[in-house]
Amino acid sequence: MTRADLLALTSETLVSLANRGLVKRAEKDLAAGSGAEVTVAEDGTVRGRFPDGTATALPPGLGLDAAECGCGAAGVCRHRIGVVLAYQRGAREERSAFVEWSPGEFDDEALAAALGGPALTAARRTRDRGCTARLHRPTPADPVPRVELPTCTVRFPVPHELGYALTDAAGALRGEVVALAVWAFRAADAEGGTEVSMGGRTARAGDGEEAMGAALDLADELLLDGVPQAGPVFAGSLARVREALTAASRHWPAGAVADLAEQLAAYRARATRYDPERVAHLLAELHARRRAAALDPVGVLGTEEAPETPLRRVRLVALGCRIGGTDRDRTAEIFFAHPGAGLALVLRKRWELPEGQSPTGHDLSTRRLLNAPLHALATANVVSEHTARAADRTVTISRGRIAATSVTPLGTAWHDLPAPLLLEDTAAHLRGRAEQPPRLIRPRVRAESVHVVEVASVQPAGYDPAAQRLEARAHDPAGNEFLIRAEHNPLCPAGLDALAAALDGGVRAVSGMLAREHGRTVLDPLAVLTATGAVVPDLAPGDGGTALTTAPRRETDPIAAALETALRALAEAAHHGLRALPGPARTRLADSATALRRAGLRTAAGLLDDLTARLAGDGASAAVPAWVEAQIQLVTALELHRAPA
Repeated sequence: MTRADLLALTSETLVSLANRGLVKRAEKDLAAGSGAEVTVAEDGTVRGRFPDGTATALPPGLGLDAAECGCGAAGVCRHRIGVVLAYQRGAREERSAFVEWSPGEFDDEALAAALGGPALTAARRTRDRGCTARLHRPTPADPVPRVELPTCTVRFPVPHELGYALTDAAGALRGEVVALAVWAFRAADAEGGTEVSMGGRTARAGDGEEAMGAALDLADELLLDGVPQAGPVFAGSLARVREALTAASRHWPAGAVADLAEQLAAYRARATRYDPERVAHLLAELHARRRAAALDPVGVLGTEEAPETPLRRVRLVALGCRIGGTDRDRTAEIFFAHPGAGLALVLRKRWELPEGQSPTGHDLSTRRLLNAPLHALATANVVSEHTARAADRTVTISRGRIAATSVTPLGTAWHDLPAPLLLEDTAAHLRGRAEQPPRLIRPRVRAESVHVVEVASVQPAGYDPAAQRLEARAHDPAGNEFLIRAEHNPLCPAGLDALAAALDGGVRAVSGMLAREHGRTVLDPLAVLTATGAVVPDLAPGDGGTALTTAPRRETDPIAAALETALRALAEAAHHGLRALPGPARTRLADSATALRRAGLRTAAGLLDDLTARLAGDGASAAVPAWVEAQIQLVTALELHRAPA
């Protein structure tokens, strides 16, 4: 390790290499005057001697774990860290400027020397099966290049040094994922862009193709017969197809099939979470993924990696909770920021309900997860050694030994989150997401849009009784306006009351799902950080009886309104089934085509015209491709229309 490398090691990097306790102790010793006396030898070795006589040497070319220390510790110890901190204190004027570099510069020979042959062989197997990656290149504001792999993140904190690469994956997997990250940068350097797929360039055949064909057959059957006709036999067929897709590593279509099965179950249970537009979206997604598979099978269908990757000791910062369920169950999704990886994860818990019970979100708030009440976990810092992350960013945490998982109050942890978890400029962030593929064929990642947005100002909230929705206009520190908008959840009757009170109580930041709708930036809130702490609306007590100020009517976007009306008409057709489509539903399709044409969307209108013509002249079976084409085109058009310019 060179002296420039020592200067590149930040406190957070040292914490990742060792642990926070060792770094804090070394910092405390240095501040108290009991730190190391540092000298630099002619060969570049940085030596330190401590008041107790312990001598430590950091030779160039070696990492901290391979450095010499008189204390006898096998790994990174407080003395090694203390020498780094002492050297940095005395060499502040030498700190180097920002370095623009790419980890793709390391060739396979360097990888083999640093990581070992077995790790490189394992990485090649994973790459050959197919792997996706999202890259962050270094910038002056964020100088550490990193790669987000499906189930872990790899960072390169020291320029041109491979030995200091960091990952949240467990130690046994470090070499494999570091090699994959280097190859991802190498591919991106050659192709350009920040999203890459490696390996798996030809669509996988065999059982996977059969399962994909079976999934499309079921989707078309549902489209023809309608949701009311989908009984237990159809549900069983969906389950078998989902299992076959998962076995063939077609994880994203398998996820769509699983969501479709959930929607059908919700309809049978007369649950409020049944959404005809969601069903229509899922039917189109299956077809869209089949069409796009030849272009990028790994990104569109899923990778053949292990379902979960165990992580090393990680710190997670809770961002709130969302409650859902039916008359038979309740679900809680607790969202976490993973600062070391720079992304959000979600922990899901489901409870079966005994006959006659109907708990609210507040009732669930006292139930215990990880030996802590749900309301505490949803506003906590969690440090765990028993964590695993899946490709869809769901996370599982087991308690293990008593000391292996700790849950402590949130405090000010939101303000310490790195970008893009913490946003001060929502417009810039949304512009940066413009290169992503359409949602229909993107990897099915939970919590993809979850962020914490700092709030510079917020106006009083208003309630729309027709839509049962609370809205408040706010501004981020960069001056961008965004709309905090939440819809009433019958399982959380006091949610909107608690949100309105929190927004009126000195709000500092809001966590939630960030998106663009009707030309506006919209944040669907999970939690609100005020001067007195974090508020999670879904877990709030009360019966929802507070009188809320009525919101003024907002102007509508004519293009978005026309597209949304047409998509509702297509969803209604899918719900009833094309074979038994009632007259009013056919009329709404024709009227939607007229509205699209008036808005200047002639191509979209022509797709609906084609659908109605086939229904009238050729029959329902011939109309299935026309419905699919219209749904895919209109969903994508609406997504692009909502995207920032």
